[in-house]
Amino acid sequence: MKILAMEREVPGVTDEEFAPHLKAEAARAWELHQAGVIRELYFRADWPGAVLVLECAGIEEAADMLNTLPLVKAGLIAFDIIPLKAYPGFSRLFAEQE
Repeated sequence: MKILAMEREVPGVTDEEFAPHLKAEAARAWELHQAGVIRELYFRADWPGAVLVLECAGIEEAADMLNTLPLVKAGLIAFDIIPLKAYPGFSRLFAEQE
């Protein structure tokens, strides 16, 4: 299942708190990418937050995987987890006309 994970702000966290965790965060994201869990990883252009596309069995597995990220473990970031499904509208192009 495709999962969209959008970082959300954790109130009270300062920019300085991130620095000690950034190398470990990148390493863990790389591990999850190599394992096929993180399929795509972006930063938003309008806000300094991450957007991830995950491939997981469901939202519980996605949450478990995201919880292994050092910034999540440290309580510095959190994610909204959104399950996705395929767009069914194209079938209207090819359905038999009655």
